[in-house]
Amino acid sequence: MKRMLLCAAAVAALGLGGCATDNRAVRGAAIGGAGGAALGAVVPGLGVGEGALIGAAGGAVVGALTDRHDGGHRWYRDDRGRDFWVDRDGRRHYD
Repeated sequence: MKRMLLCAAAVAALGLGGCATDNRAVRGAAIGGAGGAALGAVVPGLGVGEGALIGAAGGAVVGALTDRHDGGHRWYRDDRGRDFWVDRDGRRHYD
């Protein structure tokens, strides 16, 4: 019971912490850590902390590799689902 409570707390904390940022590497690490902690609670021979560390490392790598490296623009989505960023003059630039 104590192990399941610890796992649920780790999943909730890491999952919500990753949503508070626009950095995909941090978000990937948080999601991977939460998933790894959940797997660590279920898989025999793997601890919750070990699973969280492995998942966080994998999630950070995947998040960093899939991040957009385009000059630090903040991306938005219009009502049709298309991604765009806005320049200083207020013009939209679509992907």
